[in-house]
Amino acid sequence: MFHVKHFDVVIVGGGHAGSEAAWVAAQMGASVALVTLRKDTIGVMSCNPAIGGLGKGHLVREIDALGGLMGLAADAAGIQFRLLNRTKGPAVRGPRAQSDRVLYREYVQNALTSLPNLTIIEGEATDLSVENGEIAGLELSNGSMISTRNVVLTTGTFLRGVIHIGDVSRPGGRVGDKASVRMAERLDSFGLPLGRLKTGTPPRLNGKTIDWSQLEQQPGDDTPSLFSFMSQGALARQISCGITHTNTQTHDIIRVNLSRSAMYGGHIDGVGPRYCPSIEDKVVRFADKDSHQVFLEPEGLTTDTIYPNGISTSLPESVQEAYVRSMAGLESVEIEQMGYAIEYDYVDPRALRMSLELKNCPGLFLAGQINGTTGYEEAAAQGLVAAINAVHRAREDESVTFSRKDSYIGVMIDDLVSRGVAEPYRMFTSRAEFRLLLRADNADQRLTEMGHTLGIVRDDRWTAYQEKVDKIKSGVTLLSDTEIGAREIASTGAKLNVDGPKRTALDALTLNDFGFAELRRLRPETPEIPEEIEEQIKNDALYANYIKRQEKDIAAMAKDEATLIPFDTDFAQIGGLSAEMVQKLSDARPETLARARRIDGMTPAALFVISSHLKRLNSQKAG
Repeated sequence: MFHVKHFDVVIVGGGHAGSEAAWVAAQMGASVALVTLRKDTIGVMSCNPAIGGLGKGHLVREIDALGGLMGLAADAAGIQFRLLNRTKGPAVRGPRAQSDRVLYREYVQNALTSLPNLTIIEGEATDLSVENGEIAGLELSNGSMISTRNVVLTTGTFLRGVIHIGDVSRPGGRVGDKASVRMAERLDSFGLPLGRLKTGTPPRLNGKTIDWSQLEQQPGDDTPSLFSFMSQGALARQISCGITHTNTQTHDIIRVNLSRSAMYGGHIDGVGPRYCPSIEDKVVRFADKDSHQVFLEPEGLTTDTIYPNGISTSLPESVQEAYVRSMAGLESVEIEQMGYAIEYDYVDPRALRMSLELKNCPGLFLAGQINGTTGYEEAAAQGLVAAINAVHRAREDESVTFSRKDSYIGVMIDDLVSRGVAEPYRMFTSRAEFRLLLRADNADQRLTEMGHTLGIVRDDRWTAYQEKVDKIKSGVTLLSDTEIGAREIASTGAKLNVDGPKRTALDALTLNDFGFAELRRLRPETPEIPEEIEEQIKNDALYANYIKRQEKDIAAMAKDEATLIPFDTDFAQIGGLSAEMVQKLSDARPETLARARRIDGMTPAALFVISSHLKRLNSQKAG
């Protein structure tokens, strides 16, 4: 065995979690190694060629606000931008971008190779060196040992990965790449709670063999909703997607062959994502529906490959050909790559701290699908959090945690660590208690200062952010000093009692049907404010009263999150706790009272007992 030099942090895996972790750790000034099987697969979009969506788009905006990489890459590679839920309130709108796979990968690789303190190492990570119960290094299959006290493991679907097409199964982390078996066996030795999950992908189609004349076209938005707060506009040529539909013939083909599907034929034990079902699942679960929409998404500007979003499958090749060609426009289509399901190991995330460090192995951080999540965006957000904390551990600084009241990142990690997963975890806006506050448009106001303090946000971004905040403050001051009568406001069509009191212009903006256009009609002298600043002020005003009503709940959550529970607490010694509660608390080892509150089955009585115990403990320490 020979030793490679010491690194502050070593990242294993070059997917979305690993790429984000490497970028963030290096931006913070740490010496970083990124270990990957092949350099040319760093930043590859393994499944769908898209970033964002409902809930997911919020995560990307938060990653960007903190100084991360994904938003910049998505904007550079975006070939169609759409704001989902546009007709609904700002809190639940989600930016989404169709991406050029090549442009996305190139952007990520160029960004990472430009970092002087990041070393990319090609090789297979096979073992972890542990000394005195803590990480001491990472061993590669060629016998080399990388010295480090902090490893971020981002194995994706590679841990004992198995690819299934019908009744044919073979080891693999994804098509063309072998599974990670030796690392999975090493994790077994830690006694971690492991499980099996599955995900799937649709067949890839040759766009030249599609009859586009039969299909409806879906263009992007005229004004792209970008991900990065630093982006000025779309960089790549914009395209449209095609839309086709399954039909009764499609469904009949699938029903007749259900027993030949890897999932329905009993070849897969892992649980799949309920919110992204295979076409087999759709036909079974929604038996009353005769048709499902299928989006035909180009995978890039320089390829004819089409991604048919909505028909992931594990059916045999001959069945895939039959059901795909039963759809309008696809009668003569050629399949370039068959769809498949992939089954893989994951670690129960309840074994993690909020920092994403394993409770029983200091220095080992997990991020991405290894924690039971699904999706590029969830993976990248975890990579960011794990990297921040790995760097802090290397510097012997305190860990950094994200709160449910401040970010979707905090919601996701708290969900994972407190509740674990029964299926691949996907982010939705409905998971957040304070989603009116956690909007995609204000992610920078919530998180950029934190990113700057951590050393991730660079000077140019910080300057741009401060300028934006100054413009918002100036706009709010101006609007607060402008008074408008209720009758005037109502004259614009706003629903308001004409005999009501005067309001400031800012108060008027809290009305759903009163915006800056109506304001300028009444007060033409109102100075011009940049459109994005107007939108921010309007959204803040729109939800101000609702957020004010939630202040008590936000304060209570903050208090619970600030109430720390020592890791070595012996819950059996706390009088008043039932045996069941003692077992639940001992297994979960919650770091705060807020974490304890979200343990399944936790009772108000048990929380009162724990809170009283902690108060006595703190009193004794103070005395």
